[in-house]
This record gives sequence, C-alpha cells and structure tokens, in this order.
Amino acid sequence: MAGHSKWANIKHRKGRADAKKGKVFSRIAKEIISAVKLGGPDAKANPRLRIVLQKAREANVPNDIIDRNIKKASSADQADYIEMTYELYGHGGVGIIIDVMTDNKNRISSDMRIATNKRGGSIATPGAVAFNFDRKGVIQISKKHGVEEELFNAAIEAGAEDFEVADEFFMITTDPVDLFHVKDAVNHLGFQADEATLEMIPKSYVECDEETAKANLALIDWLEALEDVDAVYHNMKVPDQLVDE
Repeated sequence: MAGHSKWANIKHRKGRADAKKGKVFSRIAKEIISAVKLGGPDAKANPRLRIVLQKAREANVPNDIIDRNIKKASSADQADYIEMTYELYGHGGVGIIIDVMTDNKNRISSDMRIATNKRGGSIATPGAVAFNFDRKGVIQISKKHGVEEELFNAAIEAGAEDFEVADEFFMITTDPVDLFHVKDAVNHLGFQADEATLEMIPKSYVECDEETAKANLALIDWLEALEDVDAVYHNMKVPDQLVDE
C-alpha cells in the first residue's frame, strides 16, 4: 500500500510550523467565529462548529477563549472570515500553496505582493500550481501509541487510503471526507491520534540545489509569519542537509 515516502518533506514542514504554535489558537478562534456566523452557536445543531470545538479541545484551547469567540461571533459588528487559497511559483519552479483565513482581502493581497517582492517568487493564476497537489486527510500517530500491524489493519478497515511509517510516527492518509471517520475508528480501537489535519500532498516533487532550497525556505518562512496565513505547502524535495535544520 505504501509507495515512495512523502513524509520527509511533510515532517520538515510540520517541524517549522510547530515553531509557530501560537498561530493555532488564532486560527481556531477564526474558525469558531466563521462556524457560528454560518450555523449558529449551538454545537449540537451546527456540525461545522462541532468539528471546530473538537479541534479546539485537541489543541488545548482554554474554554474561556472558546466561549469568548462564540459570543464575539454573535455580534453584528464582528467581521466574517473568508477562506482563500493563494498559489505561488517559488524559486526553481517549485509550486507553493497558501491557505488563508482573513477578514480583509485587501490586506492579504498586499501581504502576498510584499512577500514575493522581498523573498522572490511570483503569484500564479488559480489552478496553475494546485493541479499538482491532492488535498488529503492525514492522521499522525506516535509509535508508542500502537503496534504497526494492528494499526495498519484498523486503518484499512476504516477506509484509509494509505499507511506509512515515518521516523517516530505512523502516517495514515485518507480522503478528506473520511478524515474524522477514520480517526474516530482507530481511536475507538485504542490508537490515540496525535494529530488529524487536512494537507495538500504533492503528486510530484521538484529537486533543488541547496542555494535554491534556502531561497524557497526563506520565502516560506515569510509567508508562514503572515497574520492571515494558516498553512503553507510546497512540492520542493528538501535537500537532506536542510531537513533537520
């Protein structure tokens, strides 16, 4: 079932994102506001809010922050948040996809222009980069939380598309609509998921020399630091000497 491993790049990107964990609370706050505005403050009657609250609990978001943002969303003065995707060409033909959640489209548009002016690259037309990526559900489970063969069987039975071993983790790939079903199924069997997210997985990768890779990583760093940016994906094959930096 598992082919060539794609997780060296994912691991590298996750490691860089983990250094910016403070943005997780901000993202969840925005998602709560958006979910409440779309479906109301009752989680029992609002499936989207129910999913966001589950994410909030898993991220250890304090209850007072959750309650405050549910109340904030009910205010007529609270702006709604819009989910957007930007596509960029990086250095050396690398494709970059940026997931954005913003209440100000002009601000993020300006931020993207500044990023490419300062760190290179160019904004691509919609679809020009995305065609080379698939959005997938990714479940990450520490090896200490399960036996490989048992977890493999449980994941496949629950409908997983792929199963790989990456360093200290098992990585389960699903169709996006099956992410929480598979996660709940393996949790029910006693396998505790460390993380369950939607990812953009490249269909093919671009090899770069060290100088080009560093230029791309500098651009990605800039993008990840932007207030409205939630996730940055790329199809660069990160050189081995940079993976653990």
